[in-house]
Amino acid sequence: MLNIKVLGPGCANCRKLEEIAREAVSQLGVEAAIEKVTATEAILAYDILKTPGLVINEKLVSSGRIPAVGSVVEWIRDATA
Repeated sequence: MLNIKVLGPGCANCRKLEEIAREAVSQLGVEAAIEKVTATEAILAYDILKTPGLVINEKLVSSGRIPAVGSVVEWIRDATA
């Protein structure tokens, strides 16, 4: 099972990124736990400068932007390969 984390304080962009992650998981039909990480210390542990951030299986794949669903699908495919 995949472990996906959305890093951010809970802003609109963070919520949008969570929706995109859920859509990508749904498109691929994979099992994933999607977690929102809002604690500043926990976010900084991933060494990102801007939120929102996206972590798949403990690997930071995006930060400071909202990626397209297609990009997230590819990152999930890479993580499950």
